[in-house]
Amino acid sequence: MVSIKQASIRHMLSLLLVWLERLKAVDLMLFVGVMLLKLYLFSEFLHIANMKMTHIDAVIELGAILLYSFWTIWLPTRGRILSLIALNMIATFVLYADLIYYRYFQDLISIPVLLQLSQVDSLGESIGTLLRAKDFILFLDWLLIIPFGIYIMRRGRGDLRHANKQRAAAPVWRRALVRIALSAVVFFIGTSLVFTNVNEAKRTWALGVFDGNWWNLSIYNVTGELGFHGYDVYRYVKQHWLDAETVTAEQLYEAQKWVEARGALRQAAEHDSLFGAYEGSNVLMVQLEAFQNFMLHKSIGGEEITPHFNKLIEQSAYFSQFYHQTAQGRTSDADFTANCSMQPVANGSVFIQYAPNEFDCMPSTLKDNDYATTVFHSYEGGFWNRNIMYGNMKYDQFYSLKHFTVDEKIGWALGDKSFFRQSLDVISDQQQPFYSFLITLSSHYPYTMPAAEQKLNLGELDGTLMGDYLQSIHYVDAALGELIDRMKAEGLWNNTILVMYGDHDNSIKDWTLFETFMGKKLNDVERQRILKQVPLLIHLPNNEHAGTYTEVGGQLDVTPTIMHLLGISTADQYLLGTPLLTDQPLSGKMIVLRNGAFTDGSIYYMPSNDGIAANGRCWNMESNSITDMSACADAVLDANNELSFSDQIIMNNLIKDFKNNVSIEASRPSKVETVER
Repeated sequence: MVSIKQASIRHMLSLLLVWLERLKAVDLMLFVGVMLLKLYLFSEFLHIANMKMTHIDAVIELGAILLYSFWTIWLPTRGRILSLIALNMIATFVLYADLIYYRYFQDLISIPVLLQLSQVDSLGESIGTLLRAKDFILFLDWLLIIPFGIYIMRRGRGDLRHANKQRAAAPVWRRALVRIALSAVVFFIGTSLVFTNVNEAKRTWALGVFDGNWWNLSIYNVTGELGFHGYDVYRYVKQHWLDAETVTAEQLYEAQKWVEARGALRQAAEHDSLFGAYEGSNVLMVQLEAFQNFMLHKSIGGEEITPHFNKLIEQSAYFSQFYHQTAQGRTSDADFTANCSMQPVANGSVFIQYAPNEFDCMPSTLKDNDYATTVFHSYEGGFWNRNIMYGNMKYDQFYSLKHFTVDEKIGWALGDKSFFRQSLDVISDQQQPFYSFLITLSSHYPYTMPAAEQKLNLGELDGTLMGDYLQSIHYVDAALGELIDRMKAEGLWNNTILVMYGDHDNSIKDWTLFETFMGKKLNDVERQRILKQVPLLIHLPNNEHAGTYTEVGGQLDVTPTIMHLLGISTADQYLLGTPLLTDQPLSGKMIVLRNGAFTDGSIYYMPSNDGIAANGRCWNMESNSITDMSACADAVLDANNELSFSDQIIMNNLIKDFKNNVSIEASRPSKVETVER
């Protein structure tokens, strides 16, 4: 028997259902208002600096909500209301999941994250510390909509039919026409609100955000929360389905044959006396932000710009013709090329687009050889998708900004002096042998140093971007001096291979600033060398093998060089580089840059913008002048092959396929077959 209270509740729910059915689209309007409020609360709960919701952001979010729900207008009343309840619950769950994930990883959940569930699983032990009582405001409306949804499923059909039995129903065609027209209007409004504002941002203040894809939060700042997840789905589908190439068995064989030929070169070098000469040594590698060759051994205002680095050069193997090989991924590309010895992709970042793929990276190899592996970077862990990529690279621990005390704020985050000091606190206590990778930040564009750290007398460069850059490099150099002193004090100096290299150029586009600093006019090839050359320094225990090495090298060669010194064979690994520190330099060495330029130390090829090889320019490095194109022509195909094969391997995750083959000859196809990616 139904109680009076139950009957009263059912009567109220029935009236609400009938009211929503007769006042067309009111349920959709309520849904839009509730979701807009939740998105505002989500933005407030994230509390990201410089990312507060503005009226433009609210307009974009409103448009996204309309695009998310416009299709429900096609449905009859009960179906529409139940669909809106389901959409509300799904969106709320996504908001809350993003909120919890951000508090731990300083990023939003994306499809690559969902494909690597171990990242989400790692929240398990910390989930309690990430919850906030205020978060449950996001779920308050569930106290109403869930019971209402249950009522609609159980009783709604009969109650609605009973209420409407006295009303003459409009013809079906008329109802369908109204729904189609109304949904089209809602769709048009939503599309206009989102894309008009997002396109304006892409054209102005957010120029390049969608090309670089360097941080999910930077995209969220443009598109809003719902827009970010819509874009994330589009990005994944485009990369992995729409733009996915089919790889023939013949192409698979050729790519494997080509990359294994590099392994054969490394295997031949294992007869070298330096192979395994430092077996069991610790490895500490430092990636130096925007640290270039051109200002080394230079002074300004009577003071050396990099006195500590200059002194270390005298005690180390220093490679003066070393090139960065980065592209749009910048710092993440340098990390990838140095640690995984593969070319970066031309567009975007491997860290963002291909983080779940298989690679033979140095931390993974060293971990398999009983090394402790750690990486340190005093910025948000989600930037460049590091949280995901470093898990794939098999680091034991990633120490991001949340692990550091920001007691020296410089530039983007923590000053390098404090960064080195706090990192060494961890490194000194970890298991040996270890591989620790430190990524500096203080010399990041736009090079803002506090007045107390501006110690150079810059003369005519004072107040210029170049002057600011030199001040920041001088500070980083001082931090390196403190790092070296600390390593000596901790007893690490003579049992550790210390590796330092620059990640990329300094992004200064005004060549008059370089010419003022250098004191001369610069031709095109001199400019290219300034842009592309960064230092590589390898300090070995007891200052062994110190000297300046003039043979060409690139970031792809870093991992093979370290593995060579440790005596760990990379002959069967899928790496592109070869060791630089050997008894005799490997013959035929050529460094290929991502834009198609290349050099062997004697010639430098600069490709043409039209992509036609014959229209490029070939420079004689010794005479510093353009020479006949025939001197470069034979190597153009080799350079293009390196870029092409590397892209095939990365974009199609071919290393996984290579490792599943018993042997290269066994996998060679007798006829062309297609391998679906």
